[in-house]
Parts: sequence; structure tokens; C-alpha cells
Amino acid sequence: MKKSVLVTGGAGFIGSHVTRHCLEMGFEVIVLDDLSGGFEDHIPEGAVFVEGSVVDHDLVTDLFNKHKFEYVYHLAAYAAEGLSHFIRRFNYNTNLVGSINLINESVKHKVKCFVFTSSIAVYGKGQLPMSEAMTPEPEDPYGVSKYAVELDLKAAHEMFGLNYVVFRPHNVYGENQNIGDKYRNVIGIFMNQIMQGKQLTIFGDGTQTRAFSYIDDVAIPIAHSVEKPAAYNQVFNIGADKPYTVNELATVVSEEFGVEADIKYLAARNEVLHAYSDHTKAHEVFGAGTGIDLKEGIARMAEWAKRVGARQSQEFGNIEITEKLPEGWGIVKKTLV
Repeated sequence: MKKSVLVTGGAGFIGSHVTRHCLEMGFEVIVLDDLSGGFEDHIPEGAVFVEGSVVDHDLVTDLFNKHKFEYVYHLAAYAAEGLSHFIRRFNYNTNLVGSINLINESVKHKVKCFVFTSSIAVYGKGQLPMSEAMTPEPEDPYGVSKYAVELDLKAAHEMFGLNYVVFRPHNVYGENQNIGDKYRNVIGIFMNQIMQGKQLTIFGDGTQTRAFSYIDDVAIPIAHSVEKPAAYNQVFNIGADKPYTVNELATVVSEEFGVEADIKYLAARNEVLHAYSDHTKAHEVFGAGTGIDLKEGIARMAEWAKRVGARQSQEFGNIEITEKLPEGWGIVKKTLV
């Protein structure tokens, strides 16, 4: 009998790849996704799709009652780090309260392992290279919400014996990314802008650095972590090792599309300037990565992006705070409830 697993956010970017690997591992996969940032056609054939949100307590409870989940992979989140300052209530409700709904049910139903995708946003600034031994000091509500879930998982393990694995990925890119989201995922933003004949927009002077991580270096270890006892109740940085400036990234992406990098620099936003991690711990447990460097990864993603075409950027509908909102992020006024 196949083991049943739940993948939240399985129609999204990382989640759809984790779902595919879980299917290849022989699991029966139930995908829960509200399609706010994902697409139903990203869900691999063979997975059972349930449309809904982790915030819906009754739905989550019903799913756990219907399926005896062996493992839970929790990837559903609104992962717009910079925007989280301006959507604090939405951020905590989606990323924290929604996670607690899943943790509660996992405890009640004796789930064997809860896999959670956190973020290097938990570290804050000035801690380089970021190491799991460091004390997190998140500087934005997104990082705060992720770290709170990490702490709750630790508490749930100590109190109830719920095993967990926490991953802190960073700057992930690749096929199935939502390139129409203008608030996050700079590589997707660049590709979408190029395909629409627009200038590439960069906040600040473009000298900020990130280690951009190809999807296979993240999704594969996440999927296989439940089968590695050495990973249980541990936290892992995961992703690429080599940092690049955003200016360098703009050049690589432009070259792949055969155009000159035409950049429009916008006012700097409140963000960590340099972010890259130490992955020694992950390599010890999961082995070396795929070896796919930035140029090859960009080429793979560009081939996919050209096939699916540009996507219209969507405005976030419920901005809660407008003061200091970065240029170009726009405001759509709706009644907040």
C-alpha cells in the first residue's frame, strides 16, 4: 500500500517539483493549494488536487481525517519578503496561523515527519555566511513568521514527539516559477520584463548579492528528507554556494534572451544587501548538489519561459500599510475585513 503524503503549495513553484519527486518515490500525493500563486497545470499527473487554503481550519481538519498522512510537506506560503512589511496581518495569518493548523493536525494524527520550508530571511543581515549555528535575527515580518513556525515545530517535537525537518532555501529559480509576480523572484521578473520588451527594474544600485539556487538543488533534498533519519529534527540551509550581484544576474539573463541589459534603477528598498549561506551541514546529509551553475540554470528556465510566454503582473489586492511602499509596487484599494 502506498504511503500517503500531503504537499501544501503543490501547484506552486517549489511545491510542484517536490510533488513530482514524491510521486517518483512511490507516494500517494494529495496537493492542497489555493492557486493564489500557483497554477493547476503545474501539478504533476498522478497527484490528487484539493483547491483550498491552509488557513481554512475545517478543510485542513477534514483532509487529515480522510487521509492517513505518513508525511507532510508544508511549502504553502506567501513568500514576498519585501512586501511583508506592508501586509503584516495577511503575512502572519497565511504563513504562521496556516502553519499551526497543519502542525496541530499532524500531532493529532501521528504524522511521522513534518517537512517545512523556512527561509534564510530568518537570519536577518550581517551574518555571513549564514550558518545554522547562528541565532536568527529576522528583520521583516516574513522572516519573523518563518522563524516562529520553526520554533513551534521544535516545541511540538519536544512536547508531542512530532518529527520535523526544516529547510532554509534561498533565491530559488527554475521552471514553473510564477514569472508574473512582480513582488518576488527577480529572475522571473527579469525574464517577464524582457519578453514584454520592458526595461529591467532593479531596486538600488544592483550591487546587492544573492546565491541564486536552481530548483533541483532544493526540491530533490526536500522530497527525500523523510527517508533520511539523520535529517530528522534538524535545520538545513539549502541552495547554491556562489553569490552574484543583481547587476551580474541581469547580464546573464539578458544574454540568454539575446538582448542587451537595459536597466532602470529604482530607489533602494529596505532589504538585506548581501545574503549567502553555508551548506556544509546539508552536503553531509544529502550529498553534493546537481552542479548546475547559474548560466545553465538560467538557460533551462529561459527555455521554459519562452515556451509559456510572458505573464501579466498582478497587483497585490490588500496592501495594509502604504507608507514607504517601494516604487512600482502599486496599490489596489479593497475593503479590509
